[in-house]
Amino acid sequence: MKKKLALMTACLLCLTLLAACSGKSTVTSGSSSAVAENSSTVRPASSAQTTTSDSKTSDSHKTAKEDAAMQTEDKTMPTRVLTGGTKIRMHFGDTVITGMLNDSDTAQALIAKLPVTVSMNRYSHDFCGSASDLDLPYQDDEVHYGWLNGDIDYAVDAPWFTVLFEDEDVSEQYGYQVNIGVMTCPLSDISALNGSYDVLIELDNSAS
Repeated sequence: MKKKLALMTACLLCLTLLAACSGKSTVTSGSSSAVAENSSTVRPASSAQTTTSDSKTSDSHKTAKEDAAMQTEDKTMPTRVLTGGTKIRMHFGDTVITGMLNDSDTAQALIAKLPVTVSMNRYSHDFCGSASDLDLPYQDDEVHYGWLNGDIDYAVDAPWFTVLFEDEDVSEQYGYQVNIGVMTCPLSDISALNGSYDVLIELDNSAS
């Protein structure tokens, strides 16, 4: 009897440890929930590095900086510089975050659907919400690692609509990103916000 009890206790302990480990995992493809508070809402790039032989390695993968027009003098403003795009307004309660969407297939598909509302939550370096209902297309060669502060991205693994306002220096550990635009207001306008919002995204008809 004692041996049976000991065996049952050992099995229970193993199951408990497995549950604890799985609870620490990040968002996986198809998940409808975000990871723990104050952590990223985009999946770490490590899972994307196990690819076929003709794929780029972890040392040569495409990053958000490649081919990007950037400004680095004013750290209070978005790093990416985008001209000639489509201006939008994102309503976080009473706070309006202005932005500009680019000419990528993903951004153009989103523009065609506006106005839309996305439920978004604050995490350590972004606001993020599920974009599964938007069903946006993307080109494989536009998927990259990392972001620039102020980027508006479509994270294709879940998928997520995300506005990223800090931590660009350590962001290349995160993959599955497609840049679709950039904020056009100070980064502090969004980084000062906390909590959850049903964010109305609409064309900026007031823009000249």
